[in-house]
Amino acid sequence: MKVLFQTRTNLYKAPGGDMVQMLKTKEFLEKLGVQVDISLEFEPDLTGYDLVHLFNLMEPQDIYRQMLNAKRQNKKIALSTIYGLYTEFERKARGGLFQKLANILSPYQIGYIKNIVKHYSEKRFHSGVYKMLYKGYYGLMKEIVDNTSVFLPNSVSEMKRVASEFKLDNYNFYSIPNAIDKSIFSNIEDKDRINKFDHFKDCILCAARIEGRKSTLNLVKAVKGTKYKLVLAGNESKNQKKYVEEVHREAGENVFFVGAIPHEDLRDLYKVAKVHALVSWMETPGLSSLEAAVMDCNLVMTKKGDTFDYFEDYAFYCEPDDVETIKNAIDKAYNAPVDPKLKERVLEKFIWEKTAEETYKAYQEIVKP
Repeated sequence: MKVLFQTRTNLYKAPGGDMVQMLKTKEFLEKLGVQVDISLEFEPDLTGYDLVHLFNLMEPQDIYRQMLNAKRQNKKIALSTIYGLYTEFERKARGGLFQKLANILSPYQIGYIKNIVKHYSEKRFHSGVYKMLYKGYYGLMKEIVDNTSVFLPNSVSEMKRVASEFKLDNYNFYSIPNAIDKSIFSNIEDKDRINKFDHFKDCILCAARIEGRKSTLNLVKAVKGTKYKLVLAGNESKNQKKYVEEVHREAGENVFFVGAIPHEDLRDLYKVAKVHALVSWMETPGLSSLEAAVMDCNLVMTKKGDTFDYFEDYAFYCEPDDVETIKNAIDKAYNAPVDPKLKERVLEKFIWEKTAEETYKAYQEIVKP
């Protein structure tokens, strides 16, 4: 079987979770004998491909053109939706004029404005963006989902959101889990290995971008004046400079900024951490939480998005806009023993081998004679 992966055209310039999902899915599908290529072009020649696999419905201006090309060349389409609106964050915590607008406009009008502004500022206007000007943000997404042969959401709850918001009745889907690379993230004892993060032993770790959607500021406030060491491992948002500055102002001597670090180093950081806290306004479910779980960290998070589908009652939950609930969840997680069943659950259900197997089943479903 030969498959073409396609997604947003700035994938490599602005890497994110969708890029990790694409590359890891490709790597493990190829171990099953599937030939996978990646193209960010709008109209590649699809001769010889059995199907086109699109990623990230939240960026419809790019994959809309790619969808039209697949349809024109009579290729079936698989769609990894990676779908989650940040409406609650926009309306409650964004701040400034945009928050006021968000409380007047619909989520799709918000998405429309954000995408237009983003593409204008990045000088990335192209035919897909012009189509969005005409058809609207929702209109592009609706046309994409209406031409999808099989949906590949990260969870059942994500598929329910997509089906509800785009009024789908009869649809074909496979729940394809977000996953970890168990060859990298496993808490294997290595007595001879020097861990350069030993000075952060028993810390609270947050491996995520520093930005409003991750509620980093409230996490910092929750540990202020406590005994905890909070380590923030991630890039700082370039689009929310005032927010990032406020995070730095609020941070006390017990908050450490280490920036984005390679996966191999991140493994060592998980190893010394006692708790991983990702108190976002929306997660589907957050790759770092899965990685931390198999490294024997207790997890603090919110139920917003699809986190409960993955972690059920094994995590300690809080509200992203309530500092006291974040602090209480951290206290409970820090003092609780690690439940080995969480690690077992992740290694059984949420590994890239499993993701590839389910994805391959979905492909076979839509290309069978």
